[in-house]
Amino acid sequence: MRLRVITPARTCIDRKVAVLRAEAPDGEFGLLPRHGDFVTQLVPGILSYAAADGARGEAIHHVAVNSGALMKFGGDVTVAVRGAIAGDRLEDLRRQLDSDFRRQDEEERGARSALARLEASMERHLRELERVER
Repeated sequence: MRLRVITPARTCIDRKVAVLRAEAPDGEFGLLPRHGDFVTQLVPGILSYAAADGARGEAIHHVAVNSGALMKFGGDVTVAVRGAIAGDRLEDLRRQLDSDFRRQDEEERGARSALARLEASMERHLRELERVER
């Protein structure tokens, strides 16, 4: 089956794989080429796969993924996530996952907080304008 891991900025992985493991909110799951079609949400974690073009017993590859979705349709598996980091050393990916994705989440929380303050300020100014017009 063909695995594509995409982010808003780039395609991280695009290759044929023999097996895939990922994590959804209700736990880990595995996919083989003949599994049925489905869609599921993914949680931040490690997606693992074995390439189909290598010799039997080829090493398992890993991709740290942020939250997103996995869609399997026929022989295609598309993983659309906010962020992805490919690598073969699981320890390094877990460390990077924790630091990079946690930093991204904190930045997004800060941006949402700033937006909420801006909206509250705009509402306050609009109410003041309405009082002046009356």
